[in-house]
Amino acid sequence: MTRKLFLFIALFSAISLQARPRIDRTEPLCWWTEMNCPLTLLLHGEDLADAQVTIQQLNKGKIVKGMCTGLQVTGQHNAESPNYLFVDLAVNEPGTYRITLKKGKYTSKVDYTIHTRREGSRERQGFTSADMIYLIMSDRFVDGDENNNTLPNMAEPANKENVHGRFGGDIQGVINSLDHIFDLGATAIWATPFLEDNEAAWSYHGYACSDYYHIDPRFGSNELYCEMVEKAHEKGIKIIMDMVPNHCGGTHWWMKDLPYHNWINQFEEFTNTHNVFSANYDTNASEYDRQLSNRGWFDRPMPDMNLENPDLLQYFKQWAIWWVEYANLDGLRVDTYPYIEMVPASEWIKAIMDEYPNFNIVGECWTRPAPAVAYWQSGVKNYNGFDSHLKTVMDFPVEEAIRQALENDGHGWGNGLTRVYDAMAMDYLYADVNNIMIMLGNHDMDRIADVVKDGDLRRVKLATTLLATMRGIPQVFYGDEYGMKSSDRSLGHSTLRMPLPLGESVTAEMQDMYDYHRHLFQWRKGEPVIHTGKTMHFMTRDNTYAFFRYNDNEAVFVFANASEDSRTIPTANYAEILSKYNPVGVDVITGNTYDLSQKDIAIEPLSSIVVKLQK
Repeated sequence: MTRKLFLFIALFSAISLQARPRIDRTEPLCWWTEMNCPLTLLLHGEDLADAQVTIQQLNKGKIVKGMCTGLQVTGQHNAESPNYLFVDLAVNEPGTYRITLKKGKYTSKVDYTIHTRREGSRERQGFTSADMIYLIMSDRFVDGDENNNTLPNMAEPANKENVHGRFGGDIQGVINSLDHIFDLGATAIWATPFLEDNEAAWSYHGYACSDYYHIDPRFGSNELYCEMVEKAHEKGIKIIMDMVPNHCGGTHWWMKDLPYHNWINQFEEFTNTHNVFSANYDTNASEYDRQLSNRGWFDRPMPDMNLENPDLLQYFKQWAIWWVEYANLDGLRVDTYPYIEMVPASEWIKAIMDEYPNFNIVGECWTRPAPAVAYWQSGVKNYNGFDSHLKTVMDFPVEEAIRQALENDGHGWGNGLTRVYDAMAMDYLYADVNNIMIMLGNHDMDRIADVVKDGDLRRVKLATTLLATMRGIPQVFYGDEYGMKSSDRSLGHSTLRMPLPLGESVTAEMQDMYDYHRHLFQWRKGEPVIHTGKTMHFMTRDNTYAFFRYNDNEAVFVFANASEDSRTIPTANYAEILSKYNPVGVDVITGNTYDLSQKDIAIEPLSSIVVKLQK
């Protein structure tokens, strides 16, 4: 064989091999008719760039002859990597379709399903101030199926002896606990991410996603997740999915072959975000700080996603909408919201809300003071015209005020429950005070029983009274209903994320705390005045706090005494609102009757009352 002939054959073979397309992934996994969001498929495999795309309809596995009108290609484009192809589709009819990619004489095929959208899907009602949200740490909550704790194809095995490792909590554990959650008075569940996180260590928290479309098999399956949603709905419990568009995990499948260099934010060397959220709205901020805040990585195993890439933004729009539609969700919680590039992040939220106008999404905007939080709530008239489209934000300023008020004896000017009064005085900043998530703690901070003075559960009960009666959407962190404390705070947050006490491990003291939570939150379910009523509060300097939740027909009077001494309620101070209601009412906590026209009503130390009043 001559040298020229050999080179020709080698070149021809190389070109032939390069032109042989292979589809390994198709995302989203399926779609529906009558959706507002346009559909763009991400196809990944090998040598997909510039492939010719055709679609044929299938009927019982056989190709239907003639032009396919149910699913049509309207456009396509390559990525920088030759192993991706983005295909724009017009969705007209439900059915199963065969998508064929052709390059030269070679083809690759994948079947794709378009479903009929479920009736009433667009009008689904998200969580509201009538709900109480129960926060679960997915791997730590309850282990309902020990058979999936350690799996051969997943990097990290279960190890309950390692406080930073996987414990085996799963979806079946949530299903098994629905009666407990319902009995507590919760009407919604927010679980930390169930999606696959295949890091070799610390994967239990789930915030380093390695596959956006599949449940981690150590938690269960996509089908079991849908079963959990269905069973929760049967009990009147909503499901809120925790989503993380700011970063993926370092083991995500696309990290081996990024579609674009700017699919993630990249630096010459590892660069952390410096967590300066204020750079987003600070008129004095440098562009350096803005860029580092939004583009720096959250942590080494968490590559920072660049939502300014239009293909990634579309991918994330479809991802969120897919899970809502597929699993029949009632809400989303967005992790680390201010870290994301703010303009595309708002476009992402808007796309979801355009699809589901009555839906609700809460953003984790962990910052203080109140103006810095209010900036992120949709409807606030920001100086720069920015609107996040987030209906709900988390009220970290009030959370901080309650915890600081109860961590000591409250002595000193501006301490104690005066802090809560001052925090609530910032309500004028928000577009909708009923769409604020209020909490005493979550999975990223010490438990409320850890921080109150002396670990005194009377103080935890007092805080719970405030949580159940203030404006907004209350969120309870699992285990707080038992007054649960961290096992060893010196080891970090992993030790506050321990399993829910079950059976004989529930002591009499814990049961008493549970009963207190249950009584208040079951009562709260049926109180529209708490859900949507206005607030009027009164300042004192004796470590007490008094406020009314009221509407035209009824009111609820709340008096909290965080002092270690008995206090007398200054009822004469409340004449402007008490005069509108019958001053005699029943304390919903104890059942005792109070006449608020009297001047000598004493309240025990570290206690509270909640008195229902009528016209």
